[in-house]
Amino acid sequence: MKRSKSREKAFQAIFQMDVSEFEPQEAIDNVLEEGEKADEFLKGIVYGTMEHRQEIDSTLIAHLEKWSLDRLGTVDRTILRMTVYEMKYETEIPINVSIDEAIELAKIYGDEKSSGFINAVLSKVKTTFEK
Repeated sequence: MKRSKSREKAFQAIFQMDVSEFEPQEAIDNVLEEGEKADEFLKGIVYGTMEHRQEIDSTLIAHLEKWSLDRLGTVDRTILRMTVYEMKYETEIPINVSIDEAIELAKIYGDEKSSGFINAVLSKVKTTFEK
């Protein structure tokens, strides 16, 4: 599975976990099509985002202006969480690639303002991880 497809499946799984009581593996199984297998990248994003959620949320809260995580739509919050995870822990992936992929997810699943909002927040978060 290509990484962009894995990201999309990870987004769908994390979204399910945010709106229901699904465990990570159950959510992953729900988003896979028949015969499709979860690759390590997909699993890493889902499990990693959930494992580091408190830290990720703290990072996001520090970079949200006039917003709280609770006020964000589930789509935007999910994309932001998984991308912050990827930016911090999937270090072999350039941060700009992670941001670009997040913007593409926002264009597909978010509203007309989501992609710009996601870009603005992640651009601020990016400064935290640059050396």
